[in-house]
Amino acid sequence: MLFEVWAPRAKERVALWLAGVEHPMTPVAGRAGWWSAEAAAPEGTRYGFALDGGPVLPDPRSRRQPEGPDGPSAVVLPGSYDWRHEWPGRALAGAVLYELHIGTFTPEGTLDAAAGRLADVAGLGVTHIELMPVCPFPGTHGWGYEGVSPWAVHEPYGGPEALKRFVDTAHGHGLGVVLDVVHNHLGPSGNHLPAFGPYFTDAHRTPWGAAVNLDAPGSDEVRAYLLGSALAWLREYRLDGLRLDAVHALADGRALTFLEELATAVGALGAELGRPLFLIAESDLCDPRTTTPVKAGGIGLHAQWNDDFHHALHSALTGESQGYYADFARAPMAALAKTLTRAFFHDGTYSSFRGRVHGRPVDTDRTPAHRFVGYAQTHDQIGNRALGDRLSRSLDPGTLACAAALVLTGPFTPMLFMGEEWGARTPWQFFTDHTDPRLARAVREGRRAEFAAHGWAVLDVPDPQDPATRDRSCLDRSERSREPHARLLAWHRELIALRRSHPDLNDPDLASVRVDHDERARWLLVRRGGLRIAVNLSDGPAAIPLGGPARVLASFGSVTAPGADGVLRPAARACAVLAAE
Repeated sequence: MLFEVWAPRAKERVALWLAGVEHPMTPVAGRAGWWSAEAAAPEGTRYGFALDGGPVLPDPRSRRQPEGPDGPSAVVLPGSYDWRHEWPGRALAGAVLYELHIGTFTPEGTLDAAAGRLADVAGLGVTHIELMPVCPFPGTHGWGYEGVSPWAVHEPYGGPEALKRFVDTAHGHGLGVVLDVVHNHLGPSGNHLPAFGPYFTDAHRTPWGAAVNLDAPGSDEVRAYLLGSALAWLREYRLDGLRLDAVHALADGRALTFLEELATAVGALGAELGRPLFLIAESDLCDPRTTTPVKAGGIGLHAQWNDDFHHALHSALTGESQGYYADFARAPMAALAKTLTRAFFHDGTYSSFRGRVHGRPVDTDRTPAHRFVGYAQTHDQIGNRALGDRLSRSLDPGTLACAAALVLTGPFTPMLFMGEEWGARTPWQFFTDHTDPRLARAVREGRRAEFAAHGWAVLDVPDPQDPATRDRSCLDRSERSREPHARLLAWHRELIALRRSHPDLNDPDLASVRVDHDERARWLLVRRGGLRIAVNLSDGPAAIPLGGPARVLASFGSVTAPGADGVLRPAARACAVLAAE
């Protein structure tokens, strides 16, 4: 078996330590900084690399870290998993995404336990699971965004074989799988990359310290490292796509950006494998070039999360106006109407949160609506609140149903956060399991100081390191059979079924979407082809002019069907989907 490592910071020698035995490595001709050695190694053999007689470090390209980020790597042989289901792939257009965190989706917090619950997810009607990060991180429980070893799978989740079993099971249910990957930083604990080479650079500073080196000396190899990791997830685990965390934090001044390289490489891999592959960006830039094809001068990613739609919807539902909600809360129904028809609210407008003009207009005539992901809740928008409270903690079922109607029948690729479909009341809080006492203390104190600045009492902010914080965040599936949760679950199923059966709800033509609204009366009407989606967010009945006769296809709450006058009369916090006649 050939072992290779890029270690330009080694001054004289590099050694492979395999099952406790040292094997000298030799420089690779024509590949500066690369070292190699050949040795027999069965599946699971522990190994690592020592530079200039130093400590044995895990392989930067390790597929498995059975003893955690600081332990030895383990050999994973290609082709060792026997796949049970052939998978032709499932494209992004027409998708309904379901964001899922392995560590809290079940009390067990493992990939195998989560796989055992996928029949419920498939029965909901969604098309793709979007897994939060699964790379190794210290301890057992965490969000996953402080991961290291970006080619490996967190061992407490079950390791690489368990991820393959999970994906295989998902495919058996007809579900695609998307994985959230983090290229903008790696966790501070268990991160041994700086010992090997210039994986990070002080030329740029980020909220996490030194930036990942995408444009400084040595960046060719760093970019190849991240590209290789991304392609490995898609090829070796048969994933359908990747969600790229916070791409706006990628400091990259090169003419050909890393993201363009990645988009091109993923396109080539999809052609090679004969199945559709896609990339979804998280970006706060409100820049349509993120998803504009490379040939048209864009970056070439296939979709991006649309926080502007979320902020408008959240403000309309809750009335919250703090922080980045301020601009949306001034006229939330108008903000919703704008985002539903033009994607971004900030499209060259002034952002009071940023203190400057922000964003760029979307060409709605040329940009398919499915390039934007729309949602009422995500792990970020719940977990980054002081108490990790979901909308269901403060909103009644009718208002939650209205939110679901706008997300699941709207023009964007819809996404739900696990448990949202039944109005789960369990919180989803920020939790960590740092094994370094200093880092654990810094995270705890930093979290509490952050919210204390916003008026929260220190003791009211959950301790991220307390195991109870994670335990509180696990879903309670017993809610599903109780009211009002059962009714909300049925409503989500009904809306997704409507989306699948009515072509108008999958029409990619964003320019054809029309929205009427009344800011004072707090109602909104979305027109999509021959369908009408009406929501009443007020505390009293509304009269919504439809402009003609229509029949009710589905409704939540008390709704009086339109008569000859073409006016729909929903009760307070009620909604309906109608077909024009």
